[in-house]
Amino acid sequence: MATDHVLYRVNGPIGEITLNRPDKLNSITAAMVQALHEALDQAEADNRVRVVCLKAAGRAFSSGFDLSEMESKPSRERMRAVLQADFDIIMRFWNCPKPTLSAVQGYVLGGGFELAMACDVTLAASDALFGEPEPKFGSGIVALLLPWLTGPKQAKEMLLFGDDRVSAERAYAMGLINQVLPLDGLQQACEAMARRCAMLDATAVRLTKAAINRSYGAMGMEGALRQALELDLEIETTDTDESRTFKALLSDQGVKAAIAWREARFASGCAA
Repeated sequence: MATDHVLYRVNGPIGEITLNRPDKLNSITAAMVQALHEALDQAEADNRVRVVCLKAAGRAFSSGFDLSEMESKPSRERMRAVLQADFDIIMRFWNCPKPTLSAVQGYVLGGGFELAMACDVTLAASDALFGEPEPKFGSGIVALLLPWLTGPKQAKEMLLFGDDRVSAERAYAMGLINQVLPLDGLQQACEAMARRCAMLDATAVRLTKAAINRSYGAMGMEGALRQALELDLEIETTDTDESRTFKALLSDQGVKAAIAWREARFASGCAA
């Protein structure tokens, strides 16, 4: 692995990938993106591995991509490269020829939420909270999978109205996860489901997944996601008074202060 913040091991027929940066709520760095690619390379090339499980150490699955790595004024070319790298690792879980299963707990936000959605099946602990807080930060969505999985009304409520603490029960009702489980039973349930998948005919499973994904491809999902990524690039590189103030606060005082400034602007019903 390129970093100890991503762990990989083979557990019988299961390739287990673990996000291992619990002190930072498993926020995903560029090095972790590279390590996730390496882990998937190993899992896909290993004939013993019949299913890939993505999980995380600590109290949160992931708070998303690490904002501290973001340059204050990246060039358009640099920003495109960063967004493309993030997009590619998310979609690798969607396009992996082997079934992918995620087990999530605590915060499942931003890029972490997109990783979980990109997996074929997602199991969630009852304490899980889902969301895409990027609009709070003046950012866009890297892989806009949400409306494809739940529909435009629910997706717009989450993304346009700031509903970024969606409970596991509601996420299940929205079709974003497959099961809600007690936290202490999450990993056991994940392994049991993975082993159940591993008992099936591997060729039939691989081709059935390909057939499902091609159906989404025929509906234009991949092209739509790439168009959304271009608009994300516009969001990230458009400079406004609001974005400049927010980024300055983010740099000088941290995330909480920047979010508090944004929320306070309309607290009394008018912009400050």
